[in-house]
Amino acid sequence: MRLFSRSYCRRGLAGAMTVTLSAAATVVALGLATPAAASDDFYTPPSPLPAGGNGDIVKSQPSKYSNATSTRIMYLSRDQRNQATPITGTVVVPAKAWTGPGPRPIVAYAPFTAGMGDQCATSKTMAGEGSDLVSGFQNSFIDALLGQGFAVAETDYQGLGTPGDHPYVMRAPEAHAVLDVLRAAQRLPGTGLAPDGPLGIAGYSEGGGASASAAELAATYAPELHIKGAYAGAAPADKAVLAKTLDGSTYAGFLAFALIGIQTAYPDSGILDLANPTGAQLFLEARQTCTLDAVLKFAGKNTSALTKDGRPVAAYLDQEPFRSIVAANKLGTVKPSFPVIVEHSTADDVIPYATGKQLAKDWCAEGADVQFKDIVSILPFFSHLLGMSTASGTAASWLADRFAGKPTASNCGSL
Repeated sequence: MRLFSRSYCRRGLAGAMTVTLSAAATVVALGLATPAAASDDFYTPPSPLPAGGNGDIVKSQPSKYSNATSTRIMYLSRDQRNQATPITGTVVVPAKAWTGPGPRPIVAYAPFTAGMGDQCATSKTMAGEGSDLVSGFQNSFIDALLGQGFAVAETDYQGLGTPGDHPYVMRAPEAHAVLDVLRAAQRLPGTGLAPDGPLGIAGYSEGGGASASAAELAATYAPELHIKGAYAGAAPADKAVLAKTLDGSTYAGFLAFALIGIQTAYPDSGILDLANPTGAQLFLEARQTCTLDAVLKFAGKNTSALTKDGRPVAAYLDQEPFRSIVAANKLGTVKPSFPVIVEHSTADDVIPYATGKQLAKDWCAEGADVQFKDIVSILPFFSHLLGMSTASGTAASWLADRFAGKPTASNCGSL
């Protein structure tokens, strides 16, 4: 059953384009879209990769961002199989002086869904080099963090910009990318940032999942980092739920991204081998798209029309190896070792509200320091997209309180 009628979908997509065009115009007006062209080979890693530790800088070059010093980086991280992999990103230090206690904090920004094509990498779009209008919302989130005086360490994640596919919403590689960009920012010379200062994490949508994943794995993967807290907005915590709710919806392209992500992280799973010729072609096209492209191109696609046996993707998730893969990537199974805030729109039209609230409940049950907060929807559609305007402010102010040493406000008892 479709979530929207065709006429509603057309009106909604037109509304989304209006919102994103407006955001893009704002970005240009603020001077944030001035290109700072990457050298042609910056995103090509050296072969072989240099020896080094997680978070070590492979190379860097100046980038551009309004009222800040911006440096594009390539750093070492780990993929699903714990093999070294190069990842790109950007370290942004605001011109605004840090007036808080101690050294200037660094916040890892985990981008929301940018797409699968290399042109979608956030380190490109935030410097005005990309092609997707939705990237204006990434800059808005970064601006909120910079406005508090924080330095921002943005990760592109594995396979965006760099060779290979992107393991979209896969727990381990995204957590590694987020935690290692904090290490990279601390080690990048010439920034004035402290090598052992206070750290935070923030992300929404895919980024909310990456932030939550990093919160769960930090104690074992990066125990030396002084992380004061993590913001996780609209996190895709349970992939089994999303396999059902995204199928046939306006946002079916995101489900295609997730299937490519599974194949990338688990190449032996053979999940894309289940596709019929139509499905195989869709996945080829999805690999090249950015967010808005995917929404417009794949809206309403049903996976039952894309598989060899006519079953929807959700029907496969109760059989191996997919059952184990879904379980391994479910968030809420590991207690974060520092405070977390989970926020979700009450009428989210991409990731169900109940998914985010359950993540908070699961962490609460494990004894974590958790605050859950509703984003109240102001419109009956596109509440996921529009929720980012609230999310960025909440993330910035909540992290400012953590860096100031203020007490947390866990509301586990009322969930």
